[in-house]
Amino acid sequence: MTPHAGSPRSARMGLLQVCAAGVLWGTGGVVVTLLHERDGLGAMTVSAWRMLLGAVALMAFALVTRRVRGLRETMRTHPLLAILVGCGTAVYQGLYFVSVLMVGVSVATVVSLGLAPVLAAVWEHLTARTRPSAREVAVLAAALAGLVLISATAGEGTSAPGNDPTLGLVLAVAAGATYAATTVLGHTLAQRVDTVALTTCATAAGAVLLAPFLAFAVATGEPVLTSSSASLVLLVYLGVATMGLSYALLYAGLRTTSGSAATVATLVEPLSAALIAALLLGERLAGPALLGGALILAAVVGLRPREEHPAPV
Repeated sequence: MTPHAGSPRSARMGLLQVCAAGVLWGTGGVVVTLLHERDGLGAMTVSAWRMLLGAVALMAFALVTRRVRGLRETMRTHPLLAILVGCGTAVYQGLYFVSVLMVGVSVATVVSLGLAPVLAAVWEHLTARTRPSAREVAVLAAALAGLVLISATAGEGTSAPGNDPTLGLVLAVAAGATYAATTVLGHTLAQRVDTVALTTCATAAGAVLLAPFLAFAVATGEPVLTSSSASLVLLVYLGVATMGLSYALLYAGLRTTSGSAATVATLVEPLSAALIAALLLGERLAGPALLGGALILAAVVGLRPREEHPAPV
């Protein structure tokens, strides 16, 4: 049972749900790398399968749990918002992956993931006509510093394969803006509809948007699927865990957490990715990466809502 939406307890639970989503996303990078190295599957092809399999898993779950009525209600009352959230998620993935090819993983990650919480916070304060507190500024600064340290360390010794870094930076900025907008819209919609219904409708919309990439891969003779049972399991994991389950956790968390706080909490994604790469791929975690991880964790702890106590008279 979800605690009352306005209580500190429910807000803490929301942050934990968003962090769990970030941890699941962090596992996706290793899986995508393995699928590319083993089977030659391109990033956009994997993204299309990820959203399609996620949508199928979520629809099956909705059928089993008898939540189909919620899907119809969501598309009847908020069709535009649900489609925008799903398409925004798909567009963010596409922009991010292409920017990685042009400007490298390190810069693309810092720009896109770093810009999102800044834009989300600016938007929320502008619409509420408020100013950020010193605590909010400190949390955001710690999170961004941690992100830079982790991403820069992960990018040591690598270079972008593309030859247009300017366009890569533009796409990374667009990815960050899209991610921020999608999270803010998701926060708005999460207050109004069932979490499973929102996740299913949004993921289905994103799957439809990315489906042409599968057709393009077929037309150009690129690998579309694999015959390896292990790789098929990895694809299913991407769809079910890093798409269906993770976004259900994100939208559940957004019911009690602001969009700006959620974008900060999801910065545990590069931290979990670095830890998994160290455990499974033998990559070394340097001192700056460890410091960056500590800063991100400190920022997430700083997001924790404080108990309200009456001020002394």
